[in-house]
Amino acid sequence: MKRSIIFLFTLALLVSACNSKFLEIFPETELSSPVFFKTEADFQQAVNATYVPLRDIVNSRAWLLGEMHSDNTYYARNPLFGATEQQEDIADFAIPTADGLTTNTHVLNQYRLDYDIIARANQVLVLIDDVDFDATSKANLKGQAQFLRAYAYFELVRYFGRAPLHLTPVANRQEAAAELANTEQLYAQIEKDALAATTGLFAKSKQEPGRVTSGSAKTLLANVYIQQKKWAQAEPLLRDVITSGEYSLMPNYVDAFSTSTGNKNNKESVFEVQFLEGSAGLNGNFLYSFMPRPMTPEELKPITGTSNPQPLSGEGNNIPTPDIIAAYEPGDTRKDVSIGYVTLSGSLRKNKVYPYIKKYAKPHALNGNHGMNWPIYRYSEVLLFMAEALNEQGKTGEAATYLNQVRKRAGLADTKAASQAAMRDAIFQERRVELAFENKRWFDLLRSGKAVETITAYGQRIKANPEAYYYPVSEGSLPRSNAFTQIDLLYPLPADESSLTPYF
Repeated sequence: MKRSIIFLFTLALLVSACNSKFLEIFPETELSSPVFFKTEADFQQAVNATYVPLRDIVNSRAWLLGEMHSDNTYYARNPLFGATEQQEDIADFAIPTADGLTTNTHVLNQYRLDYDIIARANQVLVLIDDVDFDATSKANLKGQAQFLRAYAYFELVRYFGRAPLHLTPVANRQEAAAELANTEQLYAQIEKDALAATTGLFAKSKQEPGRVTSGSAKTLLANVYIQQKKWAQAEPLLRDVITSGEYSLMPNYVDAFSTSTGNKNNKESVFEVQFLEGSAGLNGNFLYSFMPRPMTPEELKPITGTSNPQPLSGEGNNIPTPDIIAAYEPGDTRKDVSIGYVTLSGSLRKNKVYPYIKKYAKPHALNGNHGMNWPIYRYSEVLLFMAEALNEQGKTGEAATYLNQVRKRAGLADTKAASQAAMRDAIFQERRVELAFENKRWFDLLRSGKAVETITAYGQRIKANPEAYYYPVSEGSLPRSNAFTQIDLLYPLPADESSLTPYF
């Protein structure tokens, strides 16, 4: 059986029990549901485990499916390496698809990681009400599991549009092969979980740093409503977050993002995935995935600050495009914070200068091992969500006040947008530069209804001027013939999972 089904099945074994419980004796020295889920500490550990897949998602997957699968970043071909990578298929909108399925491993792993979260959350939620401990603490732990399950299903519905809806641990392989829930069914459950989480979770000032809060849940739920154009339902949630006094913009954009060892879960952070530099196995290495190649240790060291930089070969990923570079207005202080440049002496491209994502490039001790947290929601996005929710209800003047808060921090003048249509464009433009490289762009293109139009034009620009998009044209490296031939709004489901279910 495939890993995801094995995982779900194993968890189910931990929580399933015969109706005649007195007939079953479980060895107290072995970890199983009947002997483990007995105390608050047990559920604390289980909730901690539910967060864990998020690290793999943001470290290795989400930037591929959410950012490089857009016009913000691209795949930098290195002919010295020579292999065609599956991430290139994502960047090129050329994912191999047959009967609605794909063999792309990145799509598969994203799908499985989301179900890892769901399986762990289900195990908590099905048992926690039956164990007696402090009600306030229980509600907080339960709210965290509800938030994480909602977030995982929110990813699945936006990526795939349909997915099996599991709300209890899976007891056998047959149960794992559930029918696919449609978009409406998935959103209904996401809303239910996120709404429940808003009532049980602690506020940020009372919550242990790094855990989701009531503000996190309200922001997620507002995002879910906005995704469905339920503007009036999103507005009060966002207003609660804004007036709570728990969040504010950091005075300088650069300080909105953590360093490898500090500035984590700061005043602007609504929720971020936690990483820890060092040998505990909790570190990230996404910064290295974002570097153009080939890169010498001498070229890498000024970016990472490590004492033991190593050469980088292979292919470059998540490289800022000329499109996102041009999107910044003159005087926008976010540009130099977000994008840096490096000259690669070994590049076969005539112009050996490459941009790279700078906003996460913080000094750290060891090569390939850093502790910068990954932002999921920041307060600036709450303000932009509020501007959007108000504008779509015809409150364009009020929307401008929230948009302008974000612009002011960036050193820009107030927006000149006066009409609803102009304000809508201004908000999406602001989201693009404020949230650049935070895995929002693809979802924004979908939400705006401009994904096909935008990506078609983007692909045409790449084919017309491949050198500008990091192809070493002088070495015969050009876009593939199938590049930008399959601009689908949803990802195909993973083919490896289809062997386990008749419903794919």
